[in-house]
Amino acid sequence: QVQLVESGGGLVQPGGSLRLPCAASGSIFSINNMAWYRQTTEKQREAVAVITSDGSTRYSESVKGRFTISRDDAKKTVFLQMNSLKPEDTAVYSCNAALRTTRWAMITTCWGQGTQVTVSS
Repeated sequence: QVQLVESGGGLVQPGGSLRLPCAASGSIFSINNMAWYRQTTEKQREAVAVITSDGSTRYSESVKGRFTISRDDAKKTVFLQMNSLKPEDTAVYSCNAALRTTRWAMITTCWGQGTQVTVSS
């Protein structure tokens, strides 16, 4: 079965950087859009960054200019590079992928379990 696994989370000081990879595994024919979301107990889950199959990207206003999303299709992995981190960036970050398990299958949306990012000093 298809799995998405995030890693790279941890504790960083304000102004620091962190890079989160999310690796997809299992029966995958192709991956369309991939995205990073974040969620706290105080706020609803929000889309942070999205990258399409052709490499187009878009970001939420709160992270624009600080975060960069990228993908490595050979490794079936999406990355989120986070720079100039702020305390308000603290959240559980989850990756999402729209993919096909076979050439003929319908698109399936999969979620990772999330990784905790804490920005504090």
